[in-house]
Amino acid sequence: MGVVYADFTDINISDFDAVVVGCGFAGAVCAQQLAERGNKRVLIIEKRAQIAGNMYDEYDEAGILVHKYGPHIFHTNNQRVFNYLRLFSGFLGYRHKVLSNWYGTYIPVPFNMTSLEMCFGEERAAQLEEKLVEKFGAGSRVTINELRQQEDPDLAELADFVYKNVFVYYTQKQWGTTEVDPSVTARVPVLISYEDGYFQDKYQGMPAFGYTKLFEEMLSHENITVCLNTEAESVFDLRFSSMEEDAPLSSIYIKGKPFEGPIIYTGPLDEMFLSRFGRLPYRTLRFEYETLDQERFQPCGTVNYTVTEDYTRITEFKYLTGQKSDKTTIMREYSLAYEDPQNQIPYYAIINEENEAHYNRYLKLTESLPNFFPLGRLAEYRYYNMDVIVERALDLSDKILSE
Repeated sequence: MGVVYADFTDINISDFDAVVVGCGFAGAVCAQQLAERGNKRVLIIEKRAQIAGNMYDEYDEAGILVHKYGPHIFHTNNQRVFNYLRLFSGFLGYRHKVLSNWYGTYIPVPFNMTSLEMCFGEERAAQLEEKLVEKFGAGSRVTINELRQQEDPDLAELADFVYKNVFVYYTQKQWGTTEVDPSVTARVPVLISYEDGYFQDKYQGMPAFGYTKLFEEMLSHENITVCLNTEAESVFDLRFSSMEEDAPLSSIYIKGKPFEGPIIYTGPLDEMFLSRFGRLPYRTLRFEYETLDQERFQPCGTVNYTVTEDYTRITEFKYLTGQKSDKTTIMREYSLAYEDPQNQIPYYAIINEENEAHYNRYLKLTESLPNFFPLGRLAEYRYYNMDVIVERALDLSDKILSE
């Protein structure tokens, strides 16, 4: 039947049982579950001009399917999540590989035993590998922080090399600092194996016809209506228990009426409150696209620039999509401070104790409202992979439908 779109000015809020803010995976999965399983009439409010959130992809002028908001590769060990998404799309059997451009030499990322041989030579690498296996076990995944804590001088030498040549400059570019939460650095471990895939999950792949098509299938339900170009802060009338700055919410009015059904909010929580306590810090991204008259530009889908260049990585989309063409489109990615909500997109929460406390001050404003559910990277001020977002959306839907 296709996605049902409407202009928010034409909406009668009394026609809806639930409101979802944001149309990425968090919002779309909840909307689909509430509509399909709960027979609830769901209104999705989306500030952008298209569905799919940061997963949105489109064909460029050269006919190459590109990810507008950065590359997204599906991977998970969660069979429930994989089975759920397969309801809306087949998946290409793509396994993502990443290389680091180390002064012109391509080495595998995450740093593994192949990387070790390339950087240290076979003889020295064999000695280091023996110590790594003895300490951590063959096939182990070791964080850079764990490796740097080793007192063995050989492992300390390796840790210093990996830190300087794989992590430190890349981290500086990505986050604007080298002091990042351990949960972030743990995402790219050192592998004590010759496994050269970027992810080691059981299920990996790309939606056969792209993410946007997957979302169109997910949202094609008669109980779901999508309003694009609509910001929650412009249509939510927030009512508080008092005039105090930290007074909690007592209700949310929409079009002059208190909305008592579930409100699933996936946007930045500070922006919903017009940043009354100041903006939460994020990192944002800027992308430069270039189409080239050649079949391939680089040896794999993504090349990280860990020791040179001011961009963090280059993605070549044809590897991801499996398309055939005598042209190719690449994307250079730059990480920046998030300073302009009107023209920038918040991508990554900068997690530390101070920012956690800042976020929790906003969160406390919502905790008195039993029908308000913050969900996702922005609303929860967390870094989640897409499969975790889908899982959390399924779990939240279960909770709402069981009440």
